[in-house]
Amino acid sequence: MGSKQLEMLLAAVPMAMHIGFLSNPGYPYANSQIDELQTSTRALGRKLVVQAVANEAEIEPAFAALSQRGIDALIVGGDPFFFLWREQVVAQAAHHALPACFGFREFTMGGGLMSYGADLTEAYHQVGVYAARILKGVKPADLPVVQAVKVELVLNLKTAKTLGITFPLSLLGRADEVIE
Repeated sequence: MGSKQLEMLLAAVPMAMHIGFLSNPGYPYANSQIDELQTSTRALGRKLVVQAVANEAEIEPAFAALSQRGIDALIVGGDPFFFLWREQVVAQAAHHALPACFGFREFTMGGGLMSYGADLTEAYHQVGVYAARILKGVKPADLPVVQAVKVELVLNLKTAKTLGITFPLSLLGRADEVIE
């Protein structure tokens, strides 16, 4: 998902050369997200700056460190930890005037610039379907692994205006939702 978030972010902020990535080192997929983003940023001639955040107290200092390192835009890892602290993360992105792409629409609904990721409503629906099948006697091992089918792009025009960003029409046309 990280490379697609990078693609969406660079469509909105094409001049961004130093891309920050907020990552929770305790998240099982953190290293694969970092590897994917390093490969993508390198291929695009950009530099990736990874900043680890392992607890709530590290959120504010992490943003200060990223700002000091001169990043132009930010991707926040798709991790339940960041979802839990999304208000603080969005507030820090705004405070440091960092264009940021998040993995879940709730960040954008709360004032973040943009999100690109799985539709949690659909994921929760699928959990309910699986739970019902298990309650009806299907063995969990007999159920297929299902990945998110619906991925959505949500853009926040108010935040974009505050950051001095104009979304290109090509990106607006791809958006599943535009918050005005």
